[in-house]
Amino acid sequence: MQDRGFDTGYIMRQVIFALLLGVLASLYFFGWTGLIQIILGALSALLFEALFLKLRKRPIWPSISDGSAILTGILLAISIPTIAPWWIVVLGVGFAIVFGKQLYGGLGNNPFNPAMLGYAFLLISYPLQMVTWQSTETLSLSQSLNVIFNYTTFDGISSATILDSVKTQISLGQDANAIDLSHSAQWWINIGFLLGGLYLLFKRIIFWHIPLSFLIGVVAMSSILYVIDNTQYTSPIFHLTTGATMLGAFFIATDPVSSSTTPKGRLLYGFLIGLLIVLIRTFGSYPDGVAFAVLLINIAVPLIDYYTQPKVFGRS
Repeated sequence: MQDRGFDTGYIMRQVIFALLLGVLASLYFFGWTGLIQIILGALSALLFEALFLKLRKRPIWPSISDGSAILTGILLAISIPTIAPWWIVVLGVGFAIVFGKQLYGGLGNNPFNPAMLGYAFLLISYPLQMVTWQSTETLSLSQSLNVIFNYTTFDGISSATILDSVKTQISLGQDANAIDLSHSAQWWINIGFLLGGLYLLFKRIIFWHIPLSFLIGVVAMSSILYVIDNTQYTSPIFHLTTGATMLGAFFIATDPVSSSTTPKGRLLYGFLIGLLIVLIRTFGSYPDGVAFAVLLINIAVPLIDYYTQPKVFGRS
């Protein structure tokens, strides 16, 4: 995201609006569960933000009215499994707001992307709940409430993600070319976030450098692996249209606080994240690598910015 003279509230509202197509696609395939998680995430973010600001004896309204906390809650809510129990999103958002934002002094001071920090905390601490995803069977509102608040299970509603399923089959010796890679839900959700990201570029809310280099990094690393052995590694198209690729490229990696601030730095920053995502997906223990890739390159941002500072005109 970039500074074009827009105030923080306007930027956050535009980003939330841009998420709408991807969110609607998710709700179409998975039903009420995703909407419930988003509401829980947004309300939890406001609550934790207000409580911690009160503890710090800081004014509450200016901070919670800018929309940054709500955006963090929404990003985390749409990143976790839609059938995760209610306390997962509440705990994750609380961790994101407190340890990813407020302990560093609030918005503008955090070195890590808060939503991804909360996601990583949940994935490491509660792996079972974080890898149990909803199948494409749509649940009614009452079933959704039972699943999330009572953790009631219904036959056939849970499944592994396409990324996890493919990785498991390949590890068992299956030829990648013989695996069914159809994933219409993931395809349309990623298309929704891609269109939302293009809207942000059109409105000049984000810089083009990070999304473009991010996607180039994904394509470059997946292409190298695919050329080396297409029986063990999936194609670039598969990586672009599964998991949180488009969400990561346009909405997560572009966080203005934790990303690089120089033009060359943004290109390097996005490219490295794209490379790491494919490597983590392919060789790591977790099915998707967006959160860990973003957090790892967040650490390197000061170094990236230091070595990519533009030269002052007229000086060597």
